Amino acid sequence: MYSHTQRSAAAIFVFSLAALIPVGLLLGGALRGADAGARITVLAAALVMLVSAVTLSSLTIAVRDGQLSWWFGPGIVKKTVPLSTIISAEPTTTSIINGWGIHFTGRGWLYNVAGRRAVLVTQQDGKRFLVGTDEPDLLARVIMTGARNGGRGTGERP
Repeated sequence: MYSHTQRSAAAIFVFSLAALIPVGLLLGGALRGADAGARITVLAAALVMLVSAVTLSSLTIAVRDGQLSWWFGPGIVKKTVPLSTIISAEPTTTSIINGWGIHFTGRGWLYNVAGRRAVLVTQQDGKRFLVGTDEPDLLARVIMTGARNGGRGTGERP
């Protein structure tokens, strides 16, 4: 079994700062003459930024029960792939242009919260995706151990 959570102080900072902008507009009186709908929209934007800070500031990756799973924050965004479908898992580095978050890249979907290190996973059907981690060598080894064992006996975390 493997489980590791990577946290991003930068994501918390950026999203929290973005949430302060609409709050500052309201408290600073910039929207004093605005109707209630506009003020509610600004508050909703602040709330979305705060929820994003909680949701996208950490990424947990787990290898257990024959599956590779990863989720952001408390698990609002979660993905699971059977280990038996994986043919390779390679440590890699993402391009600085790829940035952070969840989006499509030239090498498949990318899921990450910090840094540029990741594991490139290839499935039997040719689909590929990247999972960001600060433990790429260990994660790739654990995934491949589980994949070679047909998803059983993924081993213990060293």
